[in-house]
Amino acid sequence: MKIAFQMDPIGPIDITADSTFRLMIEAQERGHELYYYTPDALAYEEGRITARGWPLEVQRVAGDHYRLGENRTVDLADFDVVWLRQDPPFDMHYITTTHLLERLSPGTLVVNDPFWVRNFPEKLLILNFPDLTPPTTIARDLGTIRAFRARHGDVILKPLYGNGGAGVFHLPESDRNLASLHELFTGFSREPLIVQKYLPDVALGDKRVILVDGGPIGAINRVPAQGETRSNMHVGGRPEKVGLTERDREICARIGPLLREKGQVFVGIDVIGDYLTEINVTSPTGLQELERFDGTNGAGLIWDAIEARRG
Repeated sequence: MKIAFQMDPIGPIDITADSTFRLMIEAQERGHELYYYTPDALAYEEGRITARGWPLEVQRVAGDHYRLGENRTVDLADFDVVWLRQDPPFDMHYITTTHLLERLSPGTLVVNDPFWVRNFPEKLLILNFPDLTPPTTIARDLGTIRAFRARHGDVILKPLYGNGGAGVFHLPESDRNLASLHELFTGFSREPLIVQKYLPDVALGDKRVILVDGGPIGAINRVPAQGETRSNMHVGGRPEKVGLTERDREICARIGPLLREKGQVFVGIDVIGDYLTEINVTSPTGLQELERFDGTNGAGLIWDAIEARRG
C-alpha cells in the first residue's frame, strides 16, 4: 500500500519512544511505501487534497533514523492510507486539517477517521460516559468553577484542548490561586476550562490503556516524578509495566464499540484508579513502551486492523 503520514517534523523525534516512528517501521517491514509531510503542507487545490513532502525510508539508528526522497507535491487521493498523527493543540489549524482529510473518503482510509477525531476531542468524549469518570465540570465562568471546587474539595484544573500535561494544575481546597489562574487562562484564550475532582490514586500512576479497533491490547503505567502531580512522559513521568484490571476491561467494553464504529483504530485512554479521565484519539502514544514491557507488537496489530479495513 501507499501510506502517507501527516505529522510534526520527523527530525527531532525520539525513536525509542515515538509511536508514529514505530508505525512507520512496521509498515516498511510489511513492504508498504511511505510518504511524509507536515500539517502546514496540506492543501485544497481546485478539488484535490494535496500535500508537499517526501518519500520516506526509516531505520532504527539514533541520529540517522530517516532518509527523504525528492520533495514533491502529491494528490493524497492516490494513497491507500493517510495517518493523522500531528500532536495537538486541538486548535483551528488542527480542525481545518480534519475537514480537508475528510474529503478523501471513501477512496483513501484516514486513520483515525478525521470526522470523529474532530467531534471526539480527548476531554469531551468522556462526557458520553459520566458513570465511568470522576466528577467533571467544563466552564469558563469562574463562579461555576468555584462552586464545583466547593462541592468536591481538591480539584485538577486544565485547558480543555491542551496536551502533554501542559497547563495542568492541582488546586487543593486551601489553594488561593484559582481566580488568578482563571484570569491567566481566559486572558489569552476564549476556550472553557475543564475541572475534575482530584483523584489521590494518581500518586500510584496514570494508566494508559491502548485500544486497537475498540479492543484493549495492553497498558502501561505512568508514574509522576517526585513532587509532580502530572504523570505525562513529556514532563518526566516514568513508564512502568502494568496489567489490565477487571475495571479497565469494563471501561474498554463500554467505550470500545463506539470507537470501532467511528473509525478510531488507535486510541489511548487514561485511567486513574477506577476512573476514566481521557480518551485520546488525536495522536495517542505508548506503543514502544508496551512492546518493551509486554512484548506486544501494538503496531503490528494496528496494521492488521488497517489492512483488514482496506481488504
